[in-house]
Amino acid sequence: MVNAPAVVAPVPAVYAAPVIPLRDTIPSSRVPVVNYTIIAANVAVFLHEATLGPRSEAFLFTYGLVPREFMVTTLFTSMFVHAGWLHVLGNMLYLYIFGDNVEDRLGHIRYVVFYLLCGAAAGATHALTAVHSGVPVVGASGAIAGVSGAYFLFFPTSRVVTLVPIFLFVQIIEIPAVFFLGFWFIMQFFAGTAALATSANGGGIAFWAHIGGFVIGMILVTMFPRKDRPGYDYAPRY
Repeated sequence: MVNAPAVVAPVPAVYAAPVIPLRDTIPSSRVPVVNYTIIAANVAVFLHEATLGPRSEAFLFTYGLVPREFMVTTLFTSMFVHAGWLHVLGNMLYLYIFGDNVEDRLGHIRYVVFYLLCGAAAGATHALTAVHSGVPVVGASGAIAGVSGAYFLFFPTSRVVTLVPIFLFVQIIEIPAVFFLGFWFIMQFFAGTAALATSANGGGIAFWAHIGGFVIGMILVTMFPRKDRPGYDYAPRY
C-alpha cells in the first residue's frame, strides 16, 4: 500500500458524500477503447506504486505536481498517480461512468486530447491557488472533473443510478445527471472558497483542481468538433 502522509489528492464526490454512483442511463454506441486504456494506465501505475514500499513517497514527489517547484511535465504525470486504493478506485469509477459517453461524442483522438488538457488545466488551477505549497498534488479527478463538465453539457437528460443510504436502509435511485454533477460542483466551489479563506495548503483535497477541471471541460468541449450519436436526446432505462 502506498504510504503518502503529505499529499494533496483531488478526490471525487464519492468521498464527499455518502452516495456511490453505479452507472448512468446512456449507453455508448461503440467500445470506449480510450477510456478503458486510461483506466488501465492509472491502475497499472498505482500497482507499480504499491511495490515501491518506502520509496513511494519519493515517487509521489517526483511525478506529483508540487506548486512551488512547478514543472509542465508534472501537470501530466500527476494525473496518473494516486495516493491510495480508495483514491484510485473512486476516480476510476467516475471515469468509467462518465468517460465512455464523452469519448463516444468526441471520438477517440479528440477525447485523448480533451482529457489531457482538462487534467493539465486542473493542475494549473490548483498551482495558482497554492503557489507556495511544497505538497505534491496527485490524482486523475481534475481530468475527470473536466470529463464531468462535458457530460453535464452533452447529456442533460441522463440519470445517474446511485446507491444512497437512507437511515438504516440502502436505496438505489436515479438522480438526474444535471443535479448529481451540479450539486457536486457547488460543493467543490464552497469547499474551495473556504480553503482559500483559511489558506489551507496542506494535505487534503485539491478542490480548485476539481473546479478548474470542470469549468475548463465545459469550455473546451464547445471548441471540439463532436460526433453526434442517435438517441442521445433520450434517457433510456435498463
